[in-house]
Amino acid sequence: QVQFVESGGGLTQPGESLRLSCAVSGTFFSGSTLGWWRQRPGGQREMVAQITRTGFTVYTPSVKGRFTISKEDTNNTLYLQMNSLKPEDTAVYYCNKVVQPLTWGQGTQVTVSS
Repeated sequence: QVQFVESGGGLTQPGESLRLSCAVSGTFFSGSTLGWWRQRPGGQREMVAQITRTGFTVYTPSVKGRFTISKEDTNNTLYLQMNSLKPEDTAVYYCNKVVQPLTWGQGTQVTVSS
Protein backbone atom coordinates (compact mmCIF):
# COMPACT_ATOMS: atom_id res chain seq x y z
CA GLN A 1 0.00 0.00 0.00
CA VAL A 2 1.36 3.36 -1.03
CA GLN A 3 1.62 5.98 1.67
CA PHE A 4 2.81 9.55 1.88
CA VAL A 5 3.58 10.77 5.39
CA GLU A 6 4.39 14.46 5.59
CA SER A 7 6.03 16.06 8.63
CA GLY A 8 8.01 19.06 9.74
CA GLY A 9 5.37 21.75 9.67
CA GLY A 10 4.61 24.14 12.48
CA LEU A 11 4.13 27.72 13.54
CA THR A 12 6.90 30.09 12.67
CA GLN A 13 7.52 33.79 12.14
CA PRO A 14 8.05 35.61 8.85
CA GLY A 15 11.62 35.31 7.63
CA GLU A 16 12.23 32.04 9.41
CA SER A 17 12.82 28.57 7.92
CA LEU A 18 11.24 25.14 8.05
CA ARG A 19 12.20 21.82 6.51
CA LEU A 20 9.41 19.49 5.49
CA SER A 21 9.89 15.76 5.04
CA CYS A 22 7.78 13.22 3.19
CA ALA A 23 8.31 9.54 3.89
CA VAL A 24 7.11 7.49 0.94
CA SER A 25 6.32 3.82 0.88
CA GLY A 26 6.20 2.26 -2.56
CA THR A 27 8.57 1.05 -5.24
CA PHE A 28 8.06 4.00 -7.58
CA PHE A 29 10.06 6.56 -5.58
CA SER A 30 13.40 6.63 -7.38
CA GLY A 31 11.88 6.38 -10.85
CA SER A 32 9.19 9.04 -10.56
CA THR A 33 8.87 12.79 -10.69
CA LEU A 34 7.75 13.85 -7.23
CA GLY A 35 6.33 17.07 -5.97
CA TRP A 36 5.14 19.23 -3.12
CA TRP A 37 1.75 20.88 -3.20
CA ARG A 38 0.06 23.25 -0.79
CA GLN A 39 -3.50 24.22 -0.05
CA ARG A 40 -4.15 27.58 1.53
CA PRO A 41 -7.27 28.13 3.66
CA GLY A 42 -10.24 28.33 1.33
CA GLY A 43 -8.07 27.71 -1.72
CA GLN A 44 -7.31 24.95 -4.16
CA ARG A 45 -4.30 22.68 -3.99
CA GLU A 46 -1.41 24.10 -6.00
CA MET A 47 1.95 22.66 -6.92
CA VAL A 48 4.91 24.32 -5.24
CA ALA A 49 7.90 22.35 -6.50
CA GLN A 50 8.78 19.18 -8.32
CA ILE A 51 11.87 17.05 -8.83
CA THR A 52 12.53 14.48 -11.55
CA ARG A 53 14.18 11.14 -11.03
CA THR A 54 17.45 12.68 -12.21
CA GLY A 55 17.21 15.64 -9.86
CA PHE A 56 15.95 18.36 -12.19
CA THR A 57 13.79 20.80 -10.25
CA VAL A 58 10.99 23.22 -11.07
CA TYR A 59 9.38 25.79 -8.76
CA THR A 60 6.31 27.94 -8.85
CA PRO A 61 7.41 31.60 -9.20
CA SER A 62 6.21 32.63 -5.74
CA VAL A 63 8.68 30.30 -4.00
CA LYS A 64 11.58 30.27 -6.43
CA GLY A 65 14.78 31.29 -4.67
CA ARG A 66 13.29 30.60 -1.24
CA PHE A 67 12.30 26.92 -1.36
CA THR A 68 14.47 23.94 -2.29
CA ILE A 69 13.14 20.50 -3.10
CA SER A 70 15.39 17.46 -2.71
CA LYS A 71 15.15 13.72 -2.23
CA GLU A 72 17.02 10.75 -0.87
CA ASP A 73 16.41 7.62 -2.92
CA THR A 74 18.15 5.44 -0.34
CA ASN A 75 15.44 6.06 2.23
CA ASN A 76 12.51 7.09 0.01
CA THR A 77 12.25 10.56 1.51
CA LEU A 78 11.34 13.82 -0.17
CA TYR A 79 12.25 17.17 1.39
CA LEU A 80 11.23 20.79 1.06
CA GLN A 81 13.55 23.36 2.60
CA MET A 82 11.61 26.59 3.04
CA ASN A 83 13.53 29.77 3.79
CA SER A 84 12.44 33.40 4.15
CA LEU A 85 8.93 32.28 4.91
CA LYS A 86 6.05 34.70 4.35
CA PRO A 87 2.54 34.79 5.80
CA GLU A 88 1.20 33.82 2.37
CA ASP A 89 3.11 30.52 2.64
CA THR A 90 0.63 29.48 5.32
CA ALA A 91 -1.00 26.29 4.05
CA VAL A 92 -1.20 22.55 4.42
CA TYR A 93 1.65 20.99 2.45
CA TYR A 94 1.39 17.63 0.67
CA CYS A 95 3.69 15.41 -1.36
CA ASN A 96 2.81 13.02 -4.17
CA LYS A 97 3.74 11.77 -7.59
CA VAL A 98 3.40 14.43 -10.27
CA VAL A 99 2.09 12.10 -12.98
CA GLN A 100 -1.03 10.23 -11.91
CA PRO A 101 -0.98 11.28 -8.24
CA LEU A 102 -1.88 8.57 -5.78
CA THR A 103 -3.94 8.76 -2.60
CA TRP A 104 -3.04 11.94 -0.74
CA GLY A 105 -1.58 11.88 2.75
CA GLN A 106 -2.71 13.98 5.68
CA GLY A 107 -0.34 16.81 4.90
CA THR A 108 1.56 18.98 7.35
CA GLN A 109 0.36 22.40 8.47
CA VAL A 110 2.68 25.37 8.02
CA THR A 111 1.64 28.61 9.67
CA VAL A 112 3.69 31.77 9.21
CA SER A 113 2.59 34.56 11.49
CA SER A 114 4.08 37.26 13.66
